[in-house]
Amino acid sequence: MNHQFANVPLQWVGPVRITGPAIDTETEIPLATYETPLFASVNRGARVATVSGGIKAIVIDERMSRSVLFEAPDAVRAFHCLDRIKADFPSLGKTVETTSRFARLIDMHSQIAGNLLFLRFEFTTGDASGHNMATLASEALMNQILELCPELNYESISGNYCSDKKATGVNGILGRGKYVVAELTVPGKLCRRYLRTTPEKTVQLNIRKNLIGSVLAGGLRSANAHYANMLLAFYLATGQDAANIIEGSQGITQAEVRGDNLWFAVTLPNLIVGTVGNGKALPFVADVLARLGCREAREPGANARRLALICAAAVLCGELSLLAALTNPGELMTAHRKLERS
Repeated sequence: MNHQFANVPLQWVGPVRITGPAIDTETEIPLATYETPLFASVNRGARVATVSGGIKAIVIDERMSRSVLFEAPDAVRAFHCLDRIKADFPSLGKTVETTSRFARLIDMHSQIAGNLLFLRFEFTTGDASGHNMATLASEALMNQILELCPELNYESISGNYCSDKKATGVNGILGRGKYVVAELTVPGKLCRRYLRTTPEKTVQLNIRKNLIGSVLAGGLRSANAHYANMLLAFYLATGQDAANIIEGSQGITQAEVRGDNLWFAVTLPNLIVGTVGNGKALPFVADVLARLGCREAREPGANARRLALICAAAVLCGELSLLAALTNPGELMTAHRKLERS
Protein backbone atom coordinates (compact mmCIF):
# COMPACT_ATOMS: atom_id res chain seq x y z
CA MET A 1 0.00 0.00 0.00
CA ASN A 2 1.42 3.39 -1.02
CA HIS A 3 1.35 6.10 1.62
CA GLN A 4 0.39 9.64 0.69
CA PHE A 5 0.13 12.66 2.96
CA ALA A 6 -2.47 15.42 3.05
CA ASN A 7 -0.78 18.78 3.35
CA VAL A 8 -2.40 20.92 6.02
CA PRO A 9 -0.96 24.43 6.63
CA LEU A 10 0.94 24.53 9.94
CA GLN A 11 1.93 27.76 11.64
CA TRP A 12 3.41 28.67 14.99
CA VAL A 13 1.65 31.54 16.77
CA GLY A 14 2.37 33.40 19.96
CA PRO A 15 4.41 33.15 22.09
CA VAL A 16 2.22 32.76 25.16
CA ARG A 17 3.24 32.69 28.80
CA ILE A 18 1.92 29.67 30.76
CA THR A 19 2.48 28.94 34.46
CA GLY A 20 1.13 26.46 36.97
CA PRO A 21 2.15 23.64 39.33
CA ALA A 22 3.52 21.56 36.43
CA ILE A 23 4.60 24.21 33.94
CA ASP A 24 6.49 27.50 33.72
CA THR A 25 7.23 28.42 30.14
CA GLU A 26 6.84 30.89 27.33
CA THR A 27 6.20 29.00 24.13
CA GLU A 28 4.81 29.39 20.67
CA ILE A 29 1.75 27.29 19.78
CA PRO A 30 1.64 25.00 16.72
CA LEU A 31 -1.63 24.92 14.75
CA ALA A 32 -2.40 22.92 11.61
CA THR A 33 -5.68 23.88 9.93
CA TYR A 34 -7.40 25.03 6.77
CA GLU A 35 -9.32 27.54 8.95
CA THR A 36 -6.68 30.18 8.25
CA PRO A 37 -8.22 33.01 10.34
CA LEU A 38 -7.57 30.82 13.37
CA PHE A 39 -3.84 31.59 13.20
CA ALA A 40 -4.44 35.32 13.65
CA SER A 41 -7.16 34.80 16.25
CA VAL A 42 -5.12 32.54 18.53
CA ASN A 43 -2.10 34.77 18.01
CA ARG A 44 -4.11 37.79 19.23
CA GLY A 45 -5.27 35.85 22.27
CA ALA A 46 -1.72 34.76 23.02
CA ARG A 47 -0.46 38.32 22.76
CA VAL A 48 -3.03 39.75 25.16
CA ALA A 49 -2.52 36.82 27.54
CA THR A 50 1.23 37.34 27.67
CA VAL A 51 1.10 41.12 28.19
CA SER A 52 -1.49 40.50 30.92
CA GLY A 53 0.92 38.31 32.88
CA GLY A 54 0.28 34.94 31.35
CA ILE A 55 -2.13 32.03 31.59
CA LYS A 56 -2.36 29.84 34.67
CA ALA A 57 -3.11 26.20 33.88
CA ILE A 58 -3.49 23.01 35.88
CA VAL A 59 -4.24 19.34 35.22
CA ILE A 60 -7.02 18.39 37.65
CA ASP A 61 -7.20 14.70 36.75
CA GLU A 62 -6.15 12.19 34.10
CA ARG A 63 -7.53 8.82 33.00
CA MET A 64 -8.21 6.82 29.86
CA SER A 65 -11.32 4.66 29.80
CA ARG A 66 -12.49 1.56 27.99
CA SER A 67 -15.89 -0.02 28.60
CA VAL A 68 -16.55 -3.70 28.05
CA LEU A 69 -19.86 -5.50 27.63
CA PHE A 70 -21.00 -8.88 28.96
CA GLU A 71 -24.25 -10.78 28.54
CA ALA A 72 -25.72 -12.50 31.61
CA PRO A 73 -28.66 -14.93 31.69
CA ASP A 74 -30.71 -12.32 33.55
CA ALA A 75 -30.40 -9.12 35.61
CA VAL A 76 -30.16 -10.97 38.94
CA ARG A 77 -27.11 -12.95 37.87
CA ALA A 78 -25.60 -9.85 36.26
CA PHE A 79 -25.90 -8.13 39.65
CA HIS A 80 -24.33 -11.05 41.54
CA CYS A 81 -21.46 -11.16 39.04
CA LEU A 82 -20.88 -7.45 39.51
CA ASP A 83 -20.54 -8.01 43.26
CA ARG A 84 -17.87 -10.66 42.63
CA ILE A 85 -16.03 -8.41 40.17
CA LYS A 86 -15.98 -5.52 42.64
CA ALA A 87 -14.61 -7.79 45.36
CA ASP A 88 -11.88 -8.92 42.96
CA PHE A 89 -10.84 -5.35 42.01
CA PRO A 90 -7.32 -5.54 43.58
CA SER A 91 -6.62 -8.67 41.52
CA LEU A 92 -7.85 -6.91 38.38
CA GLY A 93 -5.31 -4.16 39.01
CA LYS A 94 -2.48 -6.67 39.16
CA THR A 95 -3.61 -8.18 35.87
CA VAL A 96 -3.46 -4.78 34.18
CA GLU A 97 0.13 -4.31 35.28
CA THR A 98 1.11 -7.48 33.40
CA THR A 99 -0.09 -5.95 30.11
CA SER A 100 2.03 -2.77 30.15
CA ARG A 101 4.85 -1.02 31.96
CA PHE A 102 2.70 2.08 32.33
CA ALA A 103 -1.00 1.12 32.45
CA ARG A 104 -2.55 1.22 35.92
CA LEU A 105 -6.19 0.48 36.77
CA ILE A 106 -7.48 3.31 38.97
CA ASP A 107 -11.27 2.95 38.93
CA MET A 108 -14.24 1.04 37.57
CA HIS A 109 -17.86 2.06 36.97
CA SER A 110 -20.77 -0.15 36.03
CA GLN A 111 -24.25 -0.14 34.53
CA ILE A 112 -26.75 -3.00 34.24
CA ALA A 113 -29.38 -2.78 31.50
CA GLY A 114 -31.67 -5.80 31.47
CA ASN A 115 -29.34 -8.79 31.26
CA LEU A 116 -26.39 -6.71 29.99
CA LEU A 117 -23.46 -5.77 32.22
CA PHE A 118 -21.40 -2.74 31.20
CA LEU A 119 -18.06 -2.09 32.93
CA ARG A 120 -16.09 1.12 32.42
CA PHE A 121 -12.43 0.60 33.32
CA GLU A 122 -10.31 3.70 33.91
CA PHE A 123 -6.52 3.71 33.64
CA THR A 124 -3.53 5.98 33.84
CA THR A 125 -1.33 5.43 30.79
CA GLY A 126 1.89 7.42 31.24
CA ASP A 127 2.78 9.68 28.31
CA ALA A 128 0.54 7.83 25.84
CA SER A 129 -2.99 8.96 25.12
CA GLY A 130 -3.75 5.36 25.99
CA HIS A 131 -6.34 4.04 23.53
CA ASN A 132 -4.45 0.86 22.66
CA MET A 133 -3.05 0.43 26.15
CA ALA A 134 -6.55 0.56 27.66
CA THR A 135 -7.93 -1.86 25.09
CA LEU A 136 -5.14 -4.37 25.65
CA ALA A 137 -5.63 -4.18 29.41
CA SER A 138 -9.40 -4.52 29.03
CA GLU A 139 -9.00 -7.68 26.96
CA ALA A 140 -6.98 -9.24 29.78
CA LEU A 141 -9.58 -8.11 32.32
CA MET A 142 -12.42 -9.60 30.28
CA ASN A 143 -10.65 -12.96 30.19
CA GLN A 144 -10.16 -12.86 33.95
CA ILE A 145 -13.79 -11.91 34.58
CA LEU A 146 -15.09 -14.69 32.32
CA GLU A 147 -13.13 -17.17 34.44
CA LEU A 148 -14.42 -15.57 37.64
CA CYS A 149 -18.03 -15.50 36.38
CA PRO A 150 -18.53 -18.38 33.90
CA GLU A 151 -22.24 -17.54 33.59
CA LEU A 152 -21.27 -14.40 31.68
CA ASN A 153 -20.76 -14.35 27.92
CA TYR A 154 -18.45 -12.05 25.96
CA GLU A 155 -20.40 -9.41 24.01
CA SER A 156 -17.88 -6.69 23.04
CA ILE A 157 -14.53 -5.18 23.98
CA SER A 158 -16.23 -1.79 23.59
CA GLY A 159 -19.70 -1.11 24.93
CA ASN A 160 -19.92 2.68 24.25
CA TYR A 161 -19.94 3.45 27.98
CA CYS A 162 -16.29 4.55 27.47
CA SER A 163 -17.27 6.79 25.52
CA ASP A 164 -14.75 7.00 22.70
CA LYS A 165 -15.15 9.80 20.15
CA LYS A 166 -18.71 10.61 21.18
CA ALA A 167 -20.10 13.59 23.10
CA THR A 168 -21.64 11.99 26.19
CA GLY A 169 -22.62 13.00 29.68
CA VAL A 170 -20.47 10.29 31.29
CA ASN A 171 -17.25 11.69 29.84
CA GLY A 172 -18.08 15.20 30.99
CA ILE A 173 -18.83 13.92 34.49
CA LEU A 174 -16.07 11.34 34.98
CA GLY A 175 -13.50 12.75 32.55
CA ARG A 176 -11.63 11.00 29.76
CA GLY A 177 -8.06 12.01 29.06
CA LYS A 178 -6.66 15.05 30.84
CA TYR A 179 -9.03 17.27 32.85
CA VAL A 180 -7.50 20.75 32.47
CA VAL A 181 -8.42 24.26 33.58
CA ALA A 182 -6.71 27.37 32.16
CA GLU A 183 -7.42 30.90 33.38
CA LEU A 184 -6.33 34.47 32.71
CA THR A 185 -6.89 37.94 34.13
CA VAL A 186 -6.84 40.75 31.56
CA PRO A 187 -6.69 44.37 32.78
CA GLY A 188 -9.52 46.44 31.38
CA LYS A 189 -7.19 48.83 29.56
CA LEU A 190 -5.52 45.90 27.76
CA CYS A 191 -8.92 44.48 26.90
CA ARG A 192 -9.81 47.73 25.20
CA ARG A 193 -6.40 48.14 23.54
CA TYR A 194 -5.78 44.63 22.18
CA LEU A 195 -9.26 43.11 21.95
CA ARG A 196 -11.22 46.30 21.14
CA THR A 197 -13.87 45.41 23.70
CA THR A 198 -14.58 45.69 27.43
CA PRO A 199 -14.73 43.16 30.26
CA GLU A 200 -18.45 43.91 30.66
CA LYS A 201 -19.28 43.19 27.02
CA THR A 202 -17.27 39.97 27.05
CA VAL A 203 -18.95 38.69 30.22
CA GLN A 204 -22.42 39.54 28.92
CA LEU A 205 -21.82 37.78 25.61
CA ASN A 206 -20.39 34.71 27.33
CA ILE A 207 -23.56 34.41 29.45
CA ARG A 208 -25.97 35.02 26.59
CA LYS A 209 -24.16 33.07 23.84
CA ASN A 210 -22.12 30.35 25.50
CA LEU A 211 -24.38 29.62 28.47
CA ILE A 212 -27.97 30.50 27.53
CA GLY A 213 -27.48 29.77 23.83
CA SER A 214 -25.96 26.37 24.57
CA VAL A 215 -28.84 25.49 26.92
CA LEU A 216 -31.38 26.40 24.25
CA ALA A 217 -29.46 24.28 21.74
CA GLY A 218 -29.41 21.29 24.10
CA GLY A 219 -25.64 21.37 24.57
CA LEU A 220 -24.33 18.28 26.37
CA ARG A 221 -22.16 19.47 29.28
CA SER A 222 -20.79 22.04 26.88
CA ALA A 223 -20.89 25.84 26.93
CA ASN A 224 -18.23 27.34 24.70
CA ALA A 225 -17.84 29.22 21.43
CA HIS A 226 -15.43 27.08 19.39
CA TYR A 227 -13.11 24.81 21.35
CA ALA A 228 -13.15 22.34 18.44
CA ASN A 229 -11.33 24.78 16.14
CA MET A 230 -8.28 25.06 18.38
CA LEU A 231 -8.33 21.41 19.37
CA LEU A 232 -8.36 20.15 15.80
CA ALA A 233 -5.51 22.46 14.78
CA PHE A 234 -3.44 21.54 17.85
CA TYR A 235 -4.17 17.81 17.54
CA LEU A 236 -3.13 17.70 13.88
CA ALA A 237 0.05 19.67 14.60
CA THR A 238 1.09 17.36 17.45
CA GLY A 239 0.16 13.95 16.00
CA GLN A 240 -2.99 13.26 18.02
CA ASP A 241 -6.06 11.26 17.02
CA ALA A 242 -8.10 14.15 15.64
CA ALA A 243 -11.44 12.37 16.10
CA ASN A 244 -11.05 12.90 19.84
CA ILE A 245 -12.01 16.54 19.40
CA ILE A 246 -15.60 15.24 19.64
CA GLU A 247 -15.40 14.64 23.39
CA GLY A 248 -12.55 17.13 23.74
CA SER A 249 -14.74 20.03 22.66
CA GLN A 250 -17.05 19.45 25.62
CA GLY A 251 -16.13 22.20 28.03
CA ILE A 252 -17.22 25.38 29.77
CA THR A 253 -16.06 28.97 29.28
CA GLN A 254 -16.38 31.34 32.23
CA ALA A 255 -15.94 35.10 32.34
CA GLU A 256 -16.28 37.58 35.20
CA VAL A 257 -15.70 41.28 35.76
CA ARG A 258 -13.30 41.64 38.68
CA GLY A 259 -12.76 45.28 39.46
CA ASP A 260 -11.71 46.80 36.14
CA ASN A 261 -10.36 43.45 34.95
CA LEU A 262 -11.69 40.54 32.91
CA TRP A 263 -11.22 37.10 34.47
CA PHE A 264 -11.52 34.41 31.79
CA ALA A 265 -11.29 30.63 32.10
CA VAL A 266 -11.76 27.47 30.06
CA THR A 267 -12.46 24.05 31.56
CA LEU A 268 -11.75 20.98 29.41
CA PRO A 269 -12.46 17.62 31.10
CA ASN A 270 -11.67 15.47 28.06
CA LEU A 271 -8.32 16.45 26.54
CA ILE A 272 -6.94 13.26 25.00
CA VAL A 273 -3.30 13.87 24.13
CA GLY A 274 -0.05 11.92 24.27
CA THR A 275 3.61 12.41 23.46
CA VAL A 276 4.39 8.78 22.57
CA GLY A 277 2.54 6.20 20.52
CA ASN A 278 0.83 6.16 17.15
CA GLY A 279 1.72 9.13 14.93
CA LYS A 280 4.39 10.54 17.25
CA ALA A 281 7.29 9.08 15.26
CA LEU A 282 6.51 11.14 12.16
CA PRO A 283 9.43 13.54 11.69
CA PHE A 284 7.37 16.73 11.76
CA VAL A 285 5.48 15.57 14.88
CA ALA A 286 8.70 14.66 16.67
CA ASP A 287 10.11 18.10 15.83
CA VAL A 288 6.97 19.86 17.08
CA LEU A 289 6.91 17.93 20.37
CA ALA A 290 10.61 18.58 20.94
CA ARG A 291 10.13 22.30 20.29
CA LEU A 292 7.31 22.33 22.85
CA GLY A 293 9.60 20.70 25.42
CA CYS A 294 7.47 17.55 25.46
CA ARG A 295 10.22 15.06 24.70
CA GLU A 296 12.30 15.65 27.83
CA ALA A 297 13.39 12.93 30.26
CA ARG A 298 10.73 13.34 32.93
CA GLU A 299 8.68 11.06 35.14
CA PRO A 300 6.09 9.01 33.17
CA GLY A 301 3.12 11.15 32.21
CA ALA A 302 4.81 14.53 32.75
CA ASN A 303 5.39 15.25 29.04
CA ALA A 304 1.76 14.45 28.18
CA ARG A 305 0.55 16.68 31.00
CA ARG A 306 2.73 19.53 29.72
CA LEU A 307 1.27 19.05 26.24
CA ALA A 308 -2.28 19.15 27.65
CA LEU A 309 -1.54 22.41 29.48
CA ILE A 310 -0.21 24.04 26.30
CA CYS A 311 -3.25 22.76 24.42
CA ALA A 312 -5.62 24.27 26.99
CA ALA A 313 -3.77 27.59 26.71
CA ALA A 314 -4.29 27.51 22.94
CA VAL A 315 -8.00 26.92 23.47
CA LEU A 316 -8.22 29.85 25.88
CA CYS A 317 -6.43 32.18 23.46
CA GLY A 318 -8.75 31.33 20.57
CA GLU A 319 -11.87 31.41 22.71
CA LEU A 320 -11.07 34.83 24.17
CA SER A 321 -10.21 36.31 20.80
CA LEU A 322 -13.40 35.10 19.13
CA LEU A 323 -15.70 36.26 21.93
CA ALA A 324 -14.06 39.68 21.83
CA ALA A 325 -14.56 39.88 18.06
CA LEU A 326 -18.22 38.89 18.37
CA THR A 327 -18.93 41.85 20.66
CA ASN A 328 -18.30 44.14 17.66
CA PRO A 329 -20.73 44.12 14.70
CA GLY A 330 -19.09 43.01 11.45
CA GLU A 331 -15.64 42.23 12.91
CA LEU A 332 -15.83 38.46 12.48
CA MET A 333 -16.87 38.52 8.81
CA THR A 334 -14.43 41.30 7.97
CA ALA A 335 -11.56 39.24 9.39
CA HIS A 336 -12.63 36.13 7.49
CA ARG A 337 -12.90 38.00 4.19
CA LYS A 338 -9.51 39.61 4.66
CA LEU A 339 -7.60 36.54 5.85
CA GLU A 340 -9.22 33.81 3.75
CA ARG A 341 -9.13 35.72 0.48
CA SER A 342 -5.48 36.57 0.95
